[in-house]
Amino acid sequence: MNEQEIRRPPSESDIAEERRIDAEERKLQEDVRKEKQRITRLKKRQQQEAKEKKRREEIELKRRRDEAKEKKRREEIELQRRRDEAERKRREDVERQRLENERKRREVEEAEKAERRRQFDRELAEESQRLEAMRLAMNSGAKERYELGLEQQIRRHWIQPLSAVPGVECAIRIRQLPGGEIVSATIGQCGQCNGDDAFKRSIEAAAFKASPLPEPENPTLFVPTFCVKFKPED
Repeated sequence: MNEQEIRRPPSESDIAEERRIDAEERKLQEDVRKEKQRITRLKKRQQQEAKEKKRREEIELKRRRDEAKEKKRREEIELQRRRDEAERKRREDVERQRLENERKRREVEEAEKAERRRQFDRELAEESQRLEAMRLAMNSGAKERYELGLEQQIRRHWIQPLSAVPGVECAIRIRQLPGGEIVSATIGQCGQCNGDDAFKRSIEAAAFKASPLPEPENPTLFVPTFCVKFKPED
């Protein structure tokens, strides 16, 4: 092959082939460019969709949180309402019980006052009857006989000590129960006593030995306390 053959001008078919190859190359480059653009748009759309999804999720999360807060607030309001209602009912029950207790207390007080008035009336009537019976008994001499019998009963049990000499006197105060049982014999409450200890012990012993004392003919003449004077017999 010589130099002339190598430098021969290209033929139309060569030019056409080069043009075809250039066209395919350009088309390939265009397809690559378009694919890159498509991929870029796809990525951008995916990013936007991801952002939108995240935004929607955040909105939904916020909505749920707000709903939870609102639910909790309503529950707290309802709980407070129930507490207030329970407290109101409790105060009403306390006030109702207080009024009921006050009413019962007044009823009891009124009943006690009425019973005291009736008791007072009964005691007044009984005292009037007792005084009247005593008056009648005193007029008949029963009181004198009863008091004399008390003194004689005690004196009969007195054993005079050696210190019971003329001029010595001592009174003793006797307290008895209904039925004549003597419960105390006290010296010095009915007057002065100038006797010695033996004299005092003798009259105390006489009092208790005399128990039980005689009862009166009329129960209204009973005296719970009385005095007896002791002095040596001549």
